[in-house]
Amino acid sequence: MFQLGSLLLPSNVFCAPLAGCSDLPFRRMLARYRPGLMYCEMVKMDALVRHDPSTYRLLDYEIGMHPIGAQLCGSKPELAGECARIVEGLGFDVIDLNCGCPVDKVTKDGSGSGLLKMPEKIGEIVANMVAAVKIPVTVKVRAGWDSASIVAPEITKIVEEAGAKAICVHGRTRAQGYRGPADWEYIRAAKEAAKEILVIGNGDILRPIDAERMQKETGCDAVLLARGTMGQPWLIEDIYRHFSGLDPLERSAIHYRDVMLEHFEHILSYQTPRRALLDFRRVGCWFLRNGRGVRHLREAINRSLSIEEALGHIAAYPWEEVDFSPQESLALDGV
Repeated sequence: MFQLGSLLLPSNVFCAPLAGCSDLPFRRMLARYRPGLMYCEMVKMDALVRHDPSTYRLLDYEIGMHPIGAQLCGSKPELAGECARIVEGLGFDVIDLNCGCPVDKVTKDGSGSGLLKMPEKIGEIVANMVAAVKIPVTVKVRAGWDSASIVAPEITKIVEEAGAKAICVHGRTRAQGYRGPADWEYIRAAKEAAKEILVIGNGDILRPIDAERMQKETGCDAVLLARGTMGQPWLIEDIYRHFSGLDPLERSAIHYRDVMLEHFEHILSYQTPRRALLDFRRVGCWFLRNGRGVRHLREAINRSLSIEEALGHIAAYPWEEVDFSPQESLALDGV
């Protein structure tokens, strides 16, 4: 068990709010493996207070997904308290402030990682959230805007003073995007700056050993899984087994196929047929990216013009010729 403010969580292995990925079907798959905490996709404060229906749909969740967090994105302190109360009223267990999204359309108004240029404003937003709700408030940051402006340790102190219970540090700068390896020294520096606030490490946890190494090298209190769970939601289970001294389970090509099809079923039950087909193509690539002997299947799924056609390609594929045995590295570039 893991204590986050007044909240008792099942573990200190968390799942990130992946924009465009962490939808309800994705979180149904994660929930099978019982993460300590998972987050929905980030939502914009302005859209939340306007009660935009598509924004509220991003916050769909089911009772089996608790404990669950919502992540807010915005740079207006005057909206922070109202948005926090809305999220608490929807039954969420945790509220997170996004100070890490590197996408231009988010940062152009000072939101996401644009806030890294304004550490004091982050503190103001967090203080307004904390004052408005009883549930824990957390913050997610990158190390800094670029290598010349590393601010994660400074922000750690600011948000602790503002009342945040945890800060998650991604070991890359905004300038890096998702290129190059994450530098876990930035996480360690934030942990050294912390007094009581918990520090969550994030970046390049693709295997169970990575979670162990991050905790040993940084002293972080918890780990946040992100792209590593795309196409392998069982990474959570593998990490639990690793910390219990057990080997990861051997997963055959048939296992990959069946879990992928389960994910597809969740997509079909949630999305329109057109959107479901687009999601099939994206999610299929996640599951198949590290397989050998699946190139033709990936291409066939991406060419499919209907759900039935995509499922037919999967059913007819010679899965006995596919190999998912572990390799030295996992391909995430371009995801």
